[in-house]
Amino acid sequence: MSNLNEENYEEERGGFVFDNVTRNMFMETKGYQAPIAMKTGTTIAGVIFKGGVVLGADTRATNGPIVADKNCSKIHFIAPNVYCCGAGTAADTENSTALISSKLALHRYSTGRQTRVVTAMTLLKRMLFKYQGHVSAALVLGGVDLDGSHLYTIYPHGSTDKLPFVTMGSGSLAAMAIFEERFKDDMSEEEAKSLVHAGISAGIFNDLGSGSNVDLCVIRKDSVEYLRGYDQPNERNYRTSYVIPRGTTATLSSTEEVLSKQLIINELDDRMEVAP
Repeated sequence: MSNLNEENYEEERGGFVFDNVTRNMFMETKGYQAPIAMKTGTTIAGVIFKGGVVLGADTRATNGPIVADKNCSKIHFIAPNVYCCGAGTAADTENSTALISSKLALHRYSTGRQTRVVTAMTLLKRMLFKYQGHVSAALVLGGVDLDGSHLYTIYPHGSTDKLPFVTMGSGSLAAMAIFEERFKDDMSEEEAKSLVHAGISAGIFNDLGSGSNVDLCVIRKDSVEYLRGYDQPNERNYRTSYVIPRGTTATLSSTEEVLSKQLIINELDDRMEVAP
């Protein structure tokens, strides 16, 4: 190490890097207009029931006014007993949850113990707070551990809530309207699945940024069931053939002329002779 030139040595850093933020702020004072963040759309939600947690999400990924993906997965693996729904920028949610998932895996290998949901929540909120909201990841975290069932919302700037039912994303108001009307304590698993399905469906049909299918994830004390494509309310049917009946297009007038076979042959011969 003593032979290294310290002036040319730069320590490698992991995670997100925002070295250009200060530069961009300076350039804006000189008249440079930085590109604005693109509006995102999602409906994610979660409900605690008697014995576990049900998470739900739609499957539409948008690129401004364009539907980029009709069947993306917004429910991410955190630990065998903890899953997380992501809203915001797809790359930020996927990489943030993958980063925390790897840290929790190392923690389990080191301690030999099951991951606690509050541990996953703390790691996620600390990472998001460190970047002061520049990482566009709004999360619904749910899981079951030795302390019972837990459900959290984590905002991009690092604040958190712990509630029995939660919604996030651009379709969260439509989903929350369903939850506030129908939620009750100690619901059964089927009641919770039906409620989350209704909430995500409300977001799909009332929010332009949400759409396509409904995904559910049921987390119990001893098992997890990821229901990919639980409902497909907007499945598109493609026609394989078109049959247009005679008379579909109206005609104002028509004439019929009977041509002899010999006349047709003579006309073809004339065309062939003058052809280059």
